[in-house]
Amino acid sequence: MVNEPKPDEVNSNSTALTVKNLSKIYDSAAGKVVALDNINFAVKKGEFVSIVGPSGSGKSTLLNMIGALDRPTSGNVYINDVDIFSLNDSDIATMRNNLIGFIFQSFNLINRTTVLKNVKLPGTISGMSASEANERAMRILEALGIADKATQKPVNLSGGQQQRVAIARSLVNNPAIVLADEPTGNLDTKTGEDVFDMLKTLSHKFKRTIIMVTHNPELAESTDRSILIRDGRIDKDVIN
Repeated sequence: MVNEPKPDEVNSNSTALTVKNLSKIYDSAAGKVVALDNINFAVKKGEFVSIVGPSGSGKSTLLNMIGALDRPTSGNVYINDVDIFSLNDSDIATMRNNLIGFIFQSFNLINRTTVLKNVKLPGTISGMSASEANERAMRILEALGIADKATQKPVNLSGGQQQRVAIARSLVNNPAIVLADEPTGNLDTKTGEDVFDMLKTLSHKFKRTIIMVTHNPELAESTDRSILIRDGRIDKDVIN
């Protein structure tokens, strides 16, 4: 039995995310499909949490809800005490850009423009001045060891370098939460380990809150906590 978050967890200064009674039901030709069924958990600021489970278990649906890419059928998601689905679509888009950083398996970079422009894009969208966006982007690229790639196009970089660019882009607005969807899935083992180590450093040294969907049990066991999703429900929630 998964307990609901306590009332003080929703409004705690130490809590980055609270998911409360979250459900998602889709209509299909075969009838209603329950993708998520009354999900409850909270994530502390600076915690590195992995979400694992078999294909079709609801992991990606859950990540989409946390990232406000889709609305739930019922329930709430609170980020930094903001009930995100109480907002209208325009405010959700603004909140998503300002409070959430995304890292995707396929990188999702714009290959027709430079690394620097890719990284600073969320800052530009949020209304950051050009000079501040440039400064922030270059500072993050330098911290990730790829400042020398700033004028190159992503398509000319290795997979590991492209994922570092994606990580840099996710950080430029100083988000409350970074969501990583199979961030090592398209990388070889060594490069994947390097990218994962970078995410661990962001969490443990720089206190970034990271929620990562992964199929890799070894990576999941190396995060602070693992949440196993099965048939749209939380099956286990384990401190590693």
